[in-house]
Amino acid sequence: MLYRAIGTTGVDASILGFGCMRLPVLNGRSDAIDYEAGTAMLRRAIDSGVNYVDTAYFYHAKDFGSKGDSEPFVGQALSGGYRERVNLATKMPISFVKTRDDMPRLLAEQLERLGTDHLDFYLLHGLSGQSFDRVAALGVLDFLQEAREEGLIRFPAFSFHGQLDDFKRIVDAYDWAFAQIQFNYVDTEYQAGYEGLRYAADKGMGVVVMEPLKGGKLADKAPAPLAEVFSAADDTRTPAEWALRYVWDEPGVSVVLSGMTTMSQLVENLAVAEHGVAGALTDAERSVYVTARTVMRERVKADCTACRYCMPCPSGVDIPAVLEAYNATAVWDMPNPWMTGYTMIKGKAALCTECGQCEEVCPQGLPIPQLMGECNTMFGE
Repeated sequence: MLYRAIGTTGVDASILGFGCMRLPVLNGRSDAIDYEAGTAMLRRAIDSGVNYVDTAYFYHAKDFGSKGDSEPFVGQALSGGYRERVNLATKMPISFVKTRDDMPRLLAEQLERLGTDHLDFYLLHGLSGQSFDRVAALGVLDFLQEAREEGLIRFPAFSFHGQLDDFKRIVDAYDWAFAQIQFNYVDTEYQAGYEGLRYAADKGMGVVVMEPLKGGKLADKAPAPLAEVFSAADDTRTPAEWALRYVWDEPGVSVVLSGMTTMSQLVENLAVAEHGVAGALTDAERSVYVTARTVMRERVKADCTACRYCMPCPSGVDIPAVLEAYNATAVWDMPNPWMTGYTMIKGKAALCTECGQCEEVCPQGLPIPQLMGECNTMFGE
């Protein structure tokens, strides 16, 4: 395993981080983690050198906005001496923070759920400019400092889903350990993007990357034309390897989080991580990413990562599932509702009342009501 410094913290982290947002589940239920399979994966990762584990209050909840099972799972899986071998990160559920008193209460609850007396990294979850201004006015920066002084957290950080200008001013607002951003060879100009990545890194901050595979869309779910781009360049590398190598090539990146669901995905990622050296890509390889980026951007209709921030929909639409079917139609050339899985979706696009609630919270900034109308036209009820 290769390691990189996280900013100026003095922490050397494995370049592959274990993201606990997409753990194996039972019976297809997002809120029913397969503890046996998940524990085996997490412990094998640690035994193989992974020393960075990321979770959050909401991960593996039935609906986004409710308490999930990821933190309790992580706490149990790290028992028996594994907690001491990793840097553990979780996130303050800022949507639950209404007053200053909510902050220590939530942190205490998360420590209990994780079965630990401290966190190595504590992130403000999913900041935008507006949400940062709200919690900053409630005193969140003072709270983070107090929690550090009390030994409850070692380093404060934040994850981000917003505009570049807001990202820069949040970076400048506090002595953060790192910023966690979405970055991959498609999303180079999205949200913080490459410019934000360099802005943070040049200030001495660490950068942790999420969605390097776009929820699997750049790996096992890659469309055939995209896979052809990479196989023509080098038929010994999978699309997942190409995607991960792109992010690791950037020296400003400290850790790349991968939300792995199967043991085979873990094994592949561990193998690829052995080659994750910054600046190792050739000019010819970089040109391949330009071609791949063009292919992807031309085919995807709705750039959804299935984060489920839009759920639950008050009208009962299963928005991520609908968008997945819509993208499958475009990316995989499968207009048949049965082939895309649309027929099996209970909350179809026809239920959308265009209330706009989903659009307001979508980290990707998708025009969801408009997309629901397009899906309804394509698939019908």
